[in-house]
Amino acid sequence: MTSHTFERIKIPAGFWAGLRQLGIAPHDVARKARLPLTVITEPVVTTAQYFAIWQAYSDLIGDTANGIIKLATVFETAQYPPTVLATYHARDYRDALNRMARYKQLCPPESLRITEQDELCNIDLEWLYTEQPGPPMLVGITLAFLLELGRRGTGQPLTARFVEFSHSMGDIQVLEAYFGCRIRTGAKCNRLTLHRRDLDRPFVSYNEELLQILTPVLDRSLDEQQRSRSMTEMVKWIMKRGLSGGRPDIQAVASELGMSNRTLQRRLTDEGTSFMHLLTQARHEQAREYLSDPSLDIKEVAFLLGYEDQNSFYRAFRLWEGDTPSNWRTEHSRTLLKEG
Repeated sequence: MTSHTFERIKIPAGFWAGLRQLGIAPHDVARKARLPLTVITEPVVTTAQYFAIWQAYSDLIGDTANGIIKLATVFETAQYPPTVLATYHARDYRDALNRMARYKQLCPPESLRITEQDELCNIDLEWLYTEQPGPPMLVGITLAFLLELGRRGTGQPLTARFVEFSHSMGDIQVLEAYFGCRIRTGAKCNRLTLHRRDLDRPFVSYNEELLQILTPVLDRSLDEQQRSRSMTEMVKWIMKRGLSGGRPDIQAVASELGMSNRTLQRRLTDEGTSFMHLLTQARHEQAREYLSDPSLDIKEVAFLLGYEDQNSFYRAFRLWEGDTPSNWRTEHSRTLLKEG
């Protein structure tokens, strides 16, 4: 089951710290992924960019299996973001996994589905809003960390019952030694199967006082996020991220959202808008923002908004503001000086 809910993905600072511990420079990863270096300090990305970062790490580390184990084990608990701290300090392994599945919604695109049956617990890795399969490295890290969480929380050398991957994962023997079980590749799903009895194991890291602080905050954030979802907002955000690459088309945006062009058009119509109207809004809003930055010349602003030439931008801006970009910038600068 795949939900087509778009999210902005925030990469935790601990990810970059972990890379440094492995001797990999974050700048090299950003360059390899063909992303601006600002992604390290302003780490909010789209799904495609998120996947590109993980693929870049995989390419730089060389071997998928070793890369999975190295990064899954290098993280110090002090580097965990609040969503993971709330799992590490859970009452027991079952509580930790259920919290992980719930709070994963705050940091997509991974989604976890937990099923307990007989003596086994299956955890299936799915994607929240894309039909594209995630990079093998990301899949492996996600499942390995779930076992790592259990080991650190219980203080016991837990092993998995079985692990399935849909793609090749490098040196399988290395992964089998880490997970302590047989691993199958070329499967229909990405799944970690645990011994159900291990879920009852208490966490030595259990911290009731900290959970009483973290849980209400995370639950409130999750509720607010679910209430504020708007297709209009999602589409405009994707547009703004991609304007400098040219005028975004509906097919590219629909693909990013993991849905068909027709479905996207219907959803926008239901919200009383259209793709072209949102594209105009996105360009208008970004134009005002860019022109407020005196370090950008107007030719550069036109390029950043996806216009092929400066004249096209001038014509559009006159329709929006009834003035030229240069005059608007001058007047805006005066207003700012008066307010200051």
